[in-house]
Amino acid sequence: MDNIYILMLVALAVLAIADLVVGVSNDAVNFLNSAIGSKALPFKTIMIVASLGIFIGAVYSSGMMEVARKGIFVPGEFYFDEIMIIFMAVMITDILLLDFFNTLGMPTSTTVSIVFELLGAAVVMALIKIGASDTETISNLLKYINTDKATEIISGILLSVIISFTVGALIMWLSRLIFTFHYEQKIKNFGAIFGGITLTAISYFIFFKGLKGAPSYDSFKSLFEMNIFILLGVGFVIWTLFSFLFTKIFKKNILVFVIAVGTFGLALAFSGNDLVNFIGVPMAAYHSYEAWSASGEAATTFSMSVLENKVPAEPLLLFIAGTVMVLTLWFSKKARTVTETEIGLSRQGDGSEKFRPNMLSRAAVKGSTKLVSLLGAVIPNSTQDRIASSFEKPTENIPSSKAHEIPAFDLIRAAINLTVAGILIAIATSMKLPLSTTYVTFMVAMGTSLADRAWGRESAVYRVAGVLNVIGGWFFTAFIAFMAAGTMTYIIFLGRGPAIAILLLLAIGLLVRNYFSHKKKGIAKSDKSGLKKSQSKTVQGIISESAHNISNVVSRTNRIYTDVLKGLAKQDEARLKKSKKGVEKLDAEIEDLRNNIFYFIKNLDETSVRGSNFYITILAYLTDIAQSLEYISKKSHKHVHNNHKALRFNQIKDLQEIDDSLAALLTEIETIFNEKKFDRISYVLERKESILDGLSQKIEKQIARTRTEESSPKNTTLYFSLLLETKDLVNAIMNLMEEYYSSYNKN
Repeated sequence: MDNIYILMLVALAVLAIADLVVGVSNDAVNFLNSAIGSKALPFKTIMIVASLGIFIGAVYSSGMMEVARKGIFVPGEFYFDEIMIIFMAVMITDILLLDFFNTLGMPTSTTVSIVFELLGAAVVMALIKIGASDTETISNLLKYINTDKATEIISGILLSVIISFTVGALIMWLSRLIFTFHYEQKIKNFGAIFGGITLTAISYFIFFKGLKGAPSYDSFKSLFEMNIFILLGVGFVIWTLFSFLFTKIFKKNILVFVIAVGTFGLALAFSGNDLVNFIGVPMAAYHSYEAWSASGEAATTFSMSVLENKVPAEPLLLFIAGTVMVLTLWFSKKARTVTETEIGLSRQGDGSEKFRPNMLSRAAVKGSTKLVSLLGAVIPNSTQDRIASSFEKPTENIPSSKAHEIPAFDLIRAAINLTVAGILIAIATSMKLPLSTTYVTFMVAMGTSLADRAWGRESAVYRVAGVLNVIGGWFFTAFIAFMAAGTMTYIIFLGRGPAIAILLLLAIGLLVRNYFSHKKKGIAKSDKSGLKKSQSKTVQGIISESAHNISNVVSRTNRIYTDVLKGLAKQDEARLKKSKKGVEKLDAEIEDLRNNIFYFIKNLDETSVRGSNFYITILAYLTDIAQSLEYISKKSHKHVHNNHKALRFNQIKDLQEIDDSLAALLTEIETIFNEKKFDRISYVLERKESILDGLSQKIEKQIARTRTEESSPKNTTLYFSLLLETKDLVNAIMNLMEEYYSSYNKN
């Protein structure tokens, strides 16, 4: 029987490593967001600074492991075998839950996930014990669970969301009012004072929060707390002097140093305080096994009151954990996906939006717009003009090819993000209020974005929807963590060893599936074979560059149309679904080109404005092609998905003839544009009438069949829809050819 617990310990050790990987992937956004978004430092420098913070924080985190041992449940009320079931259920759930959010690219709280997993598993195990007892009832549940802790955490979620957002917005608004977006000169004059304030705040955060778990922390804690104002005053003087010398000697902006120190501080705090979320449970399981094996008692009778004693973590394990976290930071692609989500929501400029508007985001934006209008009626115009001048952004004409090099926000906002997040976390810690570093850093970043007017009328509804999605995900995390861990506990209790083996295999399978799914998305995202935005400033260049997009769309149209008809003929729903996704991807790429029209026109030479008319017209015809394909693919998929009758043999044969004719046309067009032999477009245009006549004949044949032999209304409707939409598709393609041929001949 002992062997099963040894195997469980081995499994928990492996799960701990996996949990470190998925945990760091999720929480990396907390400390990387500001530095990466502002491009204050080279990426490798940012990673080195963050790695140092993570490693030092991990080594000094021994004092933070108690939450997994006794923070959520009362260990003395459970026996060893029950505790091991709880710990196993918690770790399997935690890995799957965090990996799920990582795959979506959504930041969530590792603190909330582990706490509610422990709570859910402990509640179910307590209910099992109560159900097996003749003397206990449901009212005895409270003696097993530390309900105060769960209540504190829920209130902490609400408070941290509201306070962090509000304080971040207020401080950012005041900072921008003082420094404006043209802050270079003011930083030269007042940068030393600003650096002194921010670096003092970050230092306070590092010593009070980041190193809280250090073995020697208690020795200087009382001295630190008794002389807090004196130390802060001395720190301000020292850091102000340092900021002045740094600027004068190195001729560098002090904000760069502030961002580096702030990144280190947040990484230190994350690692030192959140490491328990990843290895606290396996370490508690190891200590439980040590105590039980030394007792000589049966696993079903040995009380786990030993977990109520404080046990320091082993330095070697902390060293290994820190190493795994650093390696994950460097090599995890999912960490960068989560980081991109937060930076995308807080960026200053325009770009593609990840989230779609919803009813709540629209209502919030409309309400805030009306509130601003009311405030505008009260505030004097002179004051409004003064405020507006502080928020005037520098105008830069940067080509779209260089857009990825532009920082998402400037150094002022990055410094405020790090400073405010650090101060709030440190203050909450001093008041012993539970919070999540994810909640604080994310909501501060969103508050500063709002105050910095990064959420304009063009993007606010999308950004607010994104924030609401992330916040909703946090509460979803708590609910799912509780329910899933409880379910896992019950399954393991019933199935014991075999159940654990099956759940572990299932977890491995899901992790592998998510890995390949994320990798596939990454490959698709980095695929350069799709439609390309025009970079040229001349008419000739625009015409030449458009050839690639036309060839690309024609090639994909040929493939999608053929696949749809084959899917219909074989009643292959999977193929039709794949075709529908292909159309959605094509439509999204064309939409991206349409969204870039404003910047495209701005980038044109004065003598080449005529090229904009050509470009817009080409995009309109590409849109028509995509819409026709979308209609054809959706109608076909819906027909098969609803299990309607298959098309008749004669109908399939007619469609095949149409496909052959259209495929030959599209292949010829693709060849023309690939080989730049645009004079041959005239031969393509000559075939327009014959193809349209062929489609009209097929429509007439179907009318005759319907009157005499057709018996399926659904088939008839689908068939006519396909033929009519194919006519629209052919017309859109031919209009595209005519426009290109005409513009080509003019040049």
